[in-house]
Amino acid sequence: MPATLIAFLGACTLIAASPGPSTVLIIKQSLHGRRSGLLTVLGNETGVFVWGVVAALGLTALVTASEIAYGVMRIVGAAVLVAFGVQALRQARRTGADAGGGGGESTGTTGWAAYRAGLLLNLANPKAAVFALSFLPQFVPEGAPHLPTMVGLAALWAVYEVGYYGLYVWFVGRLRTVLSRVGVRRRLEQASGGVLLLLGVRMALEG
Repeated sequence: MPATLIAFLGACTLIAASPGPSTVLIIKQSLHGRRSGLLTVLGNETGVFVWGVVAALGLTALVTASEIAYGVMRIVGAAVLVAFGVQALRQARRTGADAGGGGGESTGTTGWAAYRAGLLLNLANPKAAVFALSFLPQFVPEGAPHLPTMVGLAALWAVYEVGYYGLYVWFVGRLRTVLSRVGVRRRLEQASGGVLLLLGVRMALEG
């Protein structure tokens, strides 16, 4: 069992370290403050846990078995990514417009908006659902009760990623003096918006 847990946490580390939409969104939200970044992380990990429970109940298999269901989720996920990308580009433009006023401070987002953004991005990603279905069963020990073990692993996965992504939030916070400069923040917002747009277009075009 300890060896299985070590292997599981190692796999969780590799998953979290792989760049993706969640990483981009968490860093983007962290530019508005640690609270915003951490709540985005919590929203994202709520989605991770939800997909883990759905996989444990076997419901994710229905999505993978239905081309129509998966296609609908893919289009919705792409639309969410594009929406977040456009939002980031608009924020970059507003940041540039505020430069003339000498402020440069971000108004940030509400706690609920930050949490909702992380949750929505994760739940709208059909790949997250499919991945949970294929990932978690590999670490269920032989003879262990399937449902409670998978739910427990999903909870551990989510909690572990809260700690991992929390380091991203902390790091961005440490660089706040530099990142608060209007020009730097504007370029970072533009970069994150462009990446999210590209990821959304790619998801929409995937077969």
